Amino acid sequence: MRTVPVVRVGPQGRIVIPAAVRDELGIGVGDELSTRVEDGRLVLERREDVARRLRKRFASVAPGRSLSEELMAERREDARAEARGADDVPSDGPAGA
Repeated sequence: MRTVPVVRVGPQGRIVIPAAVRDELGIGVGDELSTRVEDGRLVLERREDVARRLRKRFASVAPGRSLSEELMAERREDARAEARGADDVPSDGPAGA
C-alpha cells in the first residue's frame, strides 16, 4: 500500500512539497506554481501546465477572434438594455407604492 505524504503548514503559511511528489510531477527548484481553491481543496499546478491546458481548451477559437472584445460588447449591450428598462420605471417608484 502506498503511503500518502502529509505536509505541515509552517511559519508564514509555508509548506514543503515532499521530494517524491516533486519528482513524480517534475517540479524543480525555481518552478512557479499556480494556486487555486477547487471544491475546498488547494490545487498547485506548474504554470506551463496551466498554459498548455488553456491553449488546448481554446484551440478551436479562430485566429483573430477576440473573445474578450465579444464579452465586452455583450456587457455593453446588457448595460444599455438595463438602462432602457430603468427609463421605463417612473421616478416616484412603482405604481401603488
